[in-house]
Amino acid sequence: MTGDADRREPATVRNSTSVLLNGLRVMAAFSIEEPVLGVTEIARKVDMHKSSVSRILATLEHAGYVERDSASGRFRLGLGLLTLAGPLLADLDVRRAASPALERLTRRSRETSALMVWNGHEAVVVEQVASPQQVKHTAAIGTRYDTYESASVQVFLAGLPPGEVRQLIERGLRGGAGDEQAIEGVLRGLDEVRVQGYAVNNGRTSIEEVGIAAGVRDHRGEQVAAVLLSAPRFRMSPQLIEAVAHDVVDAAREVSARLGNPG
Repeated sequence: MTGDADRREPATVRNSTSVLLNGLRVMAAFSIEEPVLGVTEIARKVDMHKSSVSRILATLEHAGYVERDSASGRFRLGLGLLTLAGPLLADLDVRRAASPALERLTRRSRETSALMVWNGHEAVVVEQVASPQQVKHTAAIGTRYDTYESASVQVFLAGLPPGEVRQLIERGLRGGAGDEQAIEGVLRGLDEVRVQGYAVNNGRTSIEEVGIAAGVRDHRGEQVAAVLLSAPRFRMSPQLIEAVAHDVVDAAREVSARLGNPG
């Protein structure tokens, strides 16, 4: 009996792992662009049978990880996910260190400030202080930026070795793909970011938005985050962009100092 049970266990473990991974795939189907999806849409995205997706959604709904819209019958991610993400976000030292600096930056500039971290190929919003003005640019916690022209992405790329940047571009980093001449142009642009200490995205990814970012370094001198300020372009003249950029750099230095960076 014991031998039979031992032989069955690996298959059970494999099945459990498959169910877990399928559940994660279903949750990953939702995005900022498509926050509400139906069973058929999800099934197409994850390449699974609708009946399987329906069963997974029922389990996730019971756990609070997805919610069903009573009128349309479609699904969205549930607040139960915050119970999973909360401990991670609370444990990010850089996030705790950044909050006061972000609040001061927003009060001073009256524009939205955010803290970004790098996940290896894109910048992710982990903290934000929204502008008090009626017209503003904001992004939900967890929003990801994978376009070279994004100010925060430029800052993170500027902190990487040129060879690694080249690999990211060749693998399809959005906005940076191209021939050798284009890649060299990207690398030259990153040299400028390093020299001036900040990056500006003046309408390059969105005609209506300006983004300004500066890097945050920890006690080891390693870049661990970036401070980003976002604002409507109609409020940001070239002169004001330069002035606000210095405020962003100061905020990033403040966060760095709180992380033990000597400056």
